[in-house]
Amino acid sequence: MSDDFNNNQGCDPADCASCGGCKGGIAGYPGTIKLTLDDDTEMECTVLTIFPAGDKQYIALLPADVDDEDMESEVYIYSFGLTPEGEPLLGNIEDDEEYELASQAFDTILENARTVAEADPE
Repeated sequence: MSDDFNNNQGCDPADCASCGGCKGGIAGYPGTIKLTLDDDTEMECTVLTIFPAGDKQYIALLPADVDDEDMESEVYIYSFGLTPEGEPLLGNIEDDEEYELASQAFDTILENARTVAEADPE
C-alpha cells in the first residue's frame, strides 16, 4: 500500500472528530464498489470508510439496497489494499481474531461518529 494512502486516506478510529465524520466514499476512490458473490451475482455497495486496525487497512461496505433499519447488521468488512495500478483490492478476513480486531475498530468509528453527530446535530 502506498504511504500516501496510509498517511492521508485512512481514518484513525480514535480521531473521527477531527475530520467531521465519514461521508461515504474516500477521496480519490469511488463511493461504491460492486462485489461478486459466491453465486456469481453482483451486489452494489456503498463505501462507508477505509480504516486501520492493527497494521492493516480495512474497508466497510453497506449494500446499496439496504434500508436504514438494517444498516448495522448488513455492514461487510474486508481487508483493503491497492493493486500496483492503484485499484482497490479487497480480501476476505479468514481469521477470527483479525475479524474481531477490524470489527472493534469499525465499532469505534461508529461510536465516534455518533458522538460527533450528537454534539453537533446540524
